[in-house]
Amino acid sequence: MKIRYIAVLAALMATSVAPAREIPGAKLVREMETYLSLRSKIKTPQHFTYMPDNTQYAMLSADGKVIETYDIRTGKRTGELLDLNNTRETTLQTMSGFIISPDASKVLVYRNVKPVYRRSYSAQYYVYDTHSRLLRPLSSQFDEQQVPVFSPDSRMVAFVAKGNIYIKKIDFNSEVAVTTDGEAGKVINGATDWVYEEEFSITSTLSWSPDNTMLCYLRFDESKVPVYTLPIYEGACQPRREYALYPGELSYKYPVAGETNSTVTLHSYDVDNRKIKDITLPDKTVEYMPRIDFGPTAAQLMVSTLNRDQNKFEIFSVNPASGVCKSVYSEKSQAWIIPETYENLSFGKNGFTVLSNHTGHTHAYLYSYTGSLMRTLSSGDFDVTAYYGQDALGNHYLQTATPTPLDRTVQKVDAKRGTLSPVSPVGGTTAATYSPECRFAVMATSSTETPASYTLCTADGKSLRVLADNKALGQELSARLPKKEFIKVPSDGRELNGWIMRPRDFDPSRKYPVVMYQYSGPGSQTVTNTWETGWMQYFADHGFIVACVDGRGTGARGSEFMYSVYKNLGYYETIDQINACRYIATLPGVDSSRIGIHGWSYGGYETLMCVTNSDNPFAAAVAVAPVTDWRYYDTVYAERYMLTPQQNEHGYNVSAPLTNAGTMSADLLLMYGTLDDNVHPVNTLQMASAMQTAGVLFDMMSFTNMNHSIYGCNSRAVVYANMFRFFSEKLGAARH
Repeated sequence: MKIRYIAVLAALMATSVAPAREIPGAKLVREMETYLSLRSKIKTPQHFTYMPDNTQYAMLSADGKVIETYDIRTGKRTGELLDLNNTRETTLQTMSGFIISPDASKVLVYRNVKPVYRRSYSAQYYVYDTHSRLLRPLSSQFDEQQVPVFSPDSRMVAFVAKGNIYIKKIDFNSEVAVTTDGEAGKVINGATDWVYEEEFSITSTLSWSPDNTMLCYLRFDESKVPVYTLPIYEGACQPRREYALYPGELSYKYPVAGETNSTVTLHSYDVDNRKIKDITLPDKTVEYMPRIDFGPTAAQLMVSTLNRDQNKFEIFSVNPASGVCKSVYSEKSQAWIIPETYENLSFGKNGFTVLSNHTGHTHAYLYSYTGSLMRTLSSGDFDVTAYYGQDALGNHYLQTATPTPLDRTVQKVDAKRGTLSPVSPVGGTTAATYSPECRFAVMATSSTETPASYTLCTADGKSLRVLADNKALGQELSARLPKKEFIKVPSDGRELNGWIMRPRDFDPSRKYPVVMYQYSGPGSQTVTNTWETGWMQYFADHGFIVACVDGRGTGARGSEFMYSVYKNLGYYETIDQINACRYIATLPGVDSSRIGIHGWSYGGYETLMCVTNSDNPFAAAVAVAPVTDWRYYDTVYAERYMLTPQQNEHGYNVSAPLTNAGTMSADLLLMYGTLDDNVHPVNTLQMASAMQTAGVLFDMMSFTNMNHSIYGCNSRAVVYANMFRFFSEKLGAARH
């Protein structure tokens, strides 16, 4: 009886097989991935590195086996710095990257890169001698190392392993421990803690003296910093099998606003005597040391400092042998010291260059090592956005937000006349990578119409050779992708910069839904004249108008425009986004009742600020990884703009979307990664809890074990595909 039943069932299945159903959304995800992957088609120079002789550059071969060298002027291949098929003692199949020593006699190669946080990673490093062809592990004690740095004479490498600093003496193939007190969750030597890496953009604090006698570093005592713990699940993207039944955890030190930071101290190590000296700075208000770098002599360790409020910046010149300190530069701000001030510091032979916005715009200034202003390098109603260096003739090179704040132009400051002249195309966005003595530069130039081209030039912009040309790709994509149009948007008596992207078959007699996209963070800029592809083009190709407006607080518009948000994040940004929405609603083809808003991170925060506002005009919103209360975010970022919650309780209250969660007046989709070590899931979960308690209905999607970027295993395509699905349901398609 059982056999007969199975036979009959099999016969029925053979004669009436139902068509297989596709996984819901699979087609949409594939289509979105196609648009997102367009950026991967852009050709870039791979591992381009200037050689110390300033006549050659090195690049890694496509198979990751050979470091090839080329003549800068002619482009002819001059040889091989390293060939993994021809090494002695150690054999490697491939390398991930390389670091060339100051005299090019040694090369550090690395492989098996393991990310730690956003910028930091550990890897297996090896030292290669270009003369003997010997290839040896950097360390005999540790399989993985971090932040290795050559000594100026190329005979030593300092590195960090398990929170301690070690020096590899290459000539003797020996390894010396500089520190021994490093311990996970308690003490870090030479590397940085989470908040320094995230907010000061550094992963190493190791600095060699020019005469090779001293190694200086910062020590982080994070024992009193509160521990933050996030669960780790098995997941399906790179499954963690060890957590199949019981979750694991990521625990690390993360200081939220108002809480205790790491105690950071400055130290020098005498290489010959193997002695550590503790260096005490004279200013007791110093909370942060975002940079340490040597000047031209071993007696000039230049230590950058900030107070906790980050409105006072001071540089001390320190003799690391004696510990004597002298202040050589000090600046106070009415709001916060812009990060460009310490991130763009440059220490030359005869002076140091600093970017400051004390005049109302960011400009470059040259100071002597005694602290005297030697020269104002730029001035005018524009912002300097990067400083590149000085050549042997005394010319300086920098990047400016000109001819409009949307553009970036590389310029030369003439040594004699002090005049600015462009050395890159004017209009669009150009960023430069200058050689150490500013004899040559690689110019990366793009615009909204053209993807980046990479051109090797002389310092003054004369083209020598195109390293990567994407002109053909740009022409191909330009013919089949929607285009951006820049617009001016009125708000509170000001004119804001924006762009709008319409469907290619746009008909002004029809009514289209709109998605407004923004980031809005202080000093940021989303409206720029640069190449960009991705989800926006997909939306425009499928019946949406996409728009973006930079409101108050964003960059390249001067200090007054940016500082208006100080101690009151989200207030003016929200006014500007709401005004922008109302302006866009008046444009031809726009359905004013079907405008949505989207943002990620700070953009997600501002999205929620808009749709919890009593004057909200948006019909739908998608917030990805949003901050919902600045009390949940880290000390450096939150306090830079808001001070501490103890100093500015009212500001924190009114700047939190969480405070007004019950007033949500738009259809809402929240998305976040469960392993976001930056904007913690608590932001989204507390917002969800508050809305649930208030009886607000909303949609939410989590990404298991994903961090703040939500990347890998098609997850980014799923984010934007889900956003498209949501906005399509809530705003509808274009109508006649």
